[in-house]
Order: sequence, then structure tokens, then C-alpha cells
Amino acid sequence: MNRVNAVWQHETYQSCLSKLKAWEEKREFCRHTPEHFLDVGRLTWILALEQGIPAKKEIVYAAGLLHDIGRFRQYEEGIPHEQASAELAEQILRDCGFDEEEREQILELIWEHRTKGQEETLASLFYRADKLSRSCYSCPAREKCDWPKEKKNLEIRI
Repeated sequence: MNRVNAVWQHETYQSCLSKLKAWEEKREFCRHTPEHFLDVGRLTWILALEQGIPAKKEIVYAAGLLHDIGRFRQYEEGIPHEQASAELAEQILRDCGFDEEEREQILELIWEHRTKGQEETLASLFYRADKLSRSCYSCPAREKCDWPKEKKNLEIRI
């Protein structure tokens, strides 16, 4: 997991995380925090193991750390955060030693994390993990949340 730690320690990553934290500090709804990023990676890894979907741990965790890192650009510039996150991730991944095939896999997970797939793939598990990582069942703002009921995680499940 050395390369995942290199992502975490990367100067650009930390700069983006700082900007994101400032934007999210007073957000009433689900915050995009390192805990969320790691929860998405952990849940994806568990789901992949349970369902026998081939996955590499470093790919899954790197994607988890990076999938929402560009959200501050959505707030500032109106750019969809999956696009902004993928753009930022490309150089970070290159700097951290991920080869072209690995970068493509990670970028696919980032690009697709808001799209529910029809078949069981790593990308569809990543989407599912992103939703499961949210504790809607205990959120004090759940009644005001604009997520559709079918997306909300209203029960403890996996």
C-alpha cells in the first residue's frame, strides 16, 4: 500500500483536500472527508472479495482516496466532480508510480462512481460502496436531503 500512502502524502492531493475541507466545513449533508474516501475503498474491497470480482487492493484504495477529491472544483467552477477528480488524479497517480493500465482502472472507477452499472463489475461495486458508505439511517439532516429515497442508505446493510 506504499503507493496509496504516496497518494495521501502527495502535495497536490493535500492541497485539494484542504480546499475541499474548507468548502465542506459547514455542509449540512454528507461530507466528503478522508473517512468517506477510505470507507468507499474498504467497502468496495469487501464487496469484491465476497462476490469474487477480480480487484487489486491498491487500485481500489487509490480510487477511494481520489474519487471525490475534485469536488471543490464543482463548488468553485461548476465542473462535475467526477471529471475534476479524474483530471486531478491523472498526475497524482503518475507521480505515485501507477502504470498506465492501473491509472486507467482507477480513472474508470472515478468516472463511473456516480453511474449504477447493470452488471456486477468492479465499477458497479464502487458505485454501491459509495452509497453504502453513507449513514443516512442516523443522519439528522436526512429529511432535508434531496437524494431520492432509493439511493438513501436507510438500513444497516451491505
